[in-house]
Amino acid sequence: MPVVMPLRISNRDARRLWLDAQLLSEMPTGPLDLIGTIRRLGLVQLDTIRVIARAHHHILWSRNQHYRAPMLYRMMREERNIFEHFTHDASILPIEMYPMWRRRMQRLGDWMVARGWLKNMPDESERAAIMAKIATDGPLCSANFDAPSTGPRAMWEKAPHKRALDFLWYGGALATAHRVGFTKYYALPERAIPARWREQEVAEQAQIDWLCENALSRLAFGTPGDIKRFWDAVTMKEAHDWVATHKASLVPVEVESHDGSLAKMLAPADIEQRLLDAPAPTSRLRILNPFDPAIRDRKRLEHLFGFAYRIEIFVPAAKRLWGYYVYPLLEGDRLVGRIEVDMDRRAGLLSLARLWPEAPWRWTSARQSRLESELQRIARFAGLSVGVSAVAPLEP
Repeated sequence: MPVVMPLRISNRDARRLWLDAQLLSEMPTGPLDLIGTIRRLGLVQLDTIRVIARAHHHILWSRNQHYRAPMLYRMMREERNIFEHFTHDASILPIEMYPMWRRRMQRLGDWMVARGWLKNMPDESERAAIMAKIATDGPLCSANFDAPSTGPRAMWEKAPHKRALDFLWYGGALATAHRVGFTKYYALPERAIPARWREQEVAEQAQIDWLCENALSRLAFGTPGDIKRFWDAVTMKEAHDWVATHKASLVPVEVESHDGSLAKMLAPADIEQRLLDAPAPTSRLRILNPFDPAIRDRKRLEHLFGFAYRIEIFVPAAKRLWGYYVYPLLEGDRLVGRIEVDMDRRAGLLSLARLWPEAPWRWTSARQSRLESELQRIARFAGLSVGVSAVAPLEP
C-alpha cells in the first residue's frame, strides 16, 4: 500500500483557516444572519459575568456588529431554532443538534447520580412535584421554588430545589424555555423543543459519528483530542475510534506551530479547497471575549498563535499575572495584545485601564488608533461612552 505523505500547512495558513472557521476573517459588518452564525460556530458559550457585555452577546457581536443582545433570547423564546444545554459549559446550540445531543443528556444525568447529587436535593416524589408545577404553570425559574433557608450555605452551594432543577435539566427532563436577563426559565421539553427535533430518534453510534465529523469540520484540522474537546460530548476513546473508522476519508496533515515545529493532525476531505477559499483576515482590530470560541482551547491557541492565556477571575488578586477579566486583541491573523477595562455604568463610561502589547509586536500609533475605534464601537454596543483611553502600554 502506498504511503500517503501528509499535507503540510504553514502556520500562516493554519491561522487563516482557523480564523475563517471561527468567522473572524471577514469584516464584522453587512447583513446579520444570526442563526447561520450559530450554526457555523456550532456553539456559543453562555456566561454570567458582565464586564462590557456578557460573553454570548459579545461573541456574536464580534462576528457581526449589527447584533444586539435581545436578539438571542428572542430567537430562543419565539423562533425555537436554538436550544440551551451543557457542552464544556452552558451553551447555545442549533436546534437541529437536539437529536444528536440525547446521549450527552443521558450521560450527564448518569454522571450526576454517580457523583451523589441525589443525596442533597428533593427526593423523586418532590422532583415529580416540581415537574408537575412546571407542567401546570408553564415556564418557571428557580425563584418560583424558593424555600425558607435552613442555614448558611457555602458560596457555590446551591439550594436543594435548584439542584433538583439542574439535575432534571442536565438529564433532559426539563429544557430551557427562555431567559430574562440571565435568569433561566425551565419548561417541559414538549413546550420548548419543536416536535420535529424532539421526536427524532438517532442511534448512539450515529450521534457519535455526527459529533466527531462536525467537530472536525468546524476545527478545519485537529487531533482526536481537539475533536473530543470541541463539544466535550464524546470520550477520548470514542474520538480515537471514530478517526480509526473514518481514516480513509480523512486527510493527514502536518500543521506548523508558531515556533516552526510540526504537529501531526487530520483534516476533512475538502481541506485543499478550504486552503484555496479561506480569505486573508481583515486588518480590523477586535476585542475578543475571554470565552470566545476562537481562544477557548488554550492548547490550540498557544500552538497556533504563541499566545499564553488564561482567565484569572478565580485567581487571588495578588497572584494574577494580568487581571480579573482581560480581553485579547486580534488584529489580522495575530493576537497583538490584551487589555483590561474599567466600567462605570452609573456614569455610562467605559475606559481603558491597562494595555499589554504582545511581543514581538510594537504598539504603534496606528494600532492605538484602531483600538480606540473598536473601544468606541463596543461601548456603543453596551450602551456606554468611552472615557479617557490614553493609557501607556505595559510590559507583561
